[in-house]
Amino acid sequence: MAGLKLFKDVDGEAVELAGSTVALERHIQTYIERNMERLLGVRFLASEYYTGARHAGRIDSLGLDEDFSPVVVEFTDRG
Repeated sequence: MAGLKLFKDVDGEAVELAGSTVALERHIQTYIERNMERLLGVRFLASEYYTGARHAGRIDSLGLDEDFSPVVVEFTDRG
């Protein structure tokens, strides 16, 4: 996942954290899903949600925001 950067807040300033690349998309997806509310303020609903026969696709991660609006998170490996 080239280009993925992580930051922490230090006295109101974003400080980039040194890190390593994530070998598989699934690892980062699982991490985000387990921490979706804390990281994004979104309540996690489903992983790999099937969109039905008409679209025949899957949503990587599906959640609801504080207004109960759907939030779709898609992960790609551009490496």
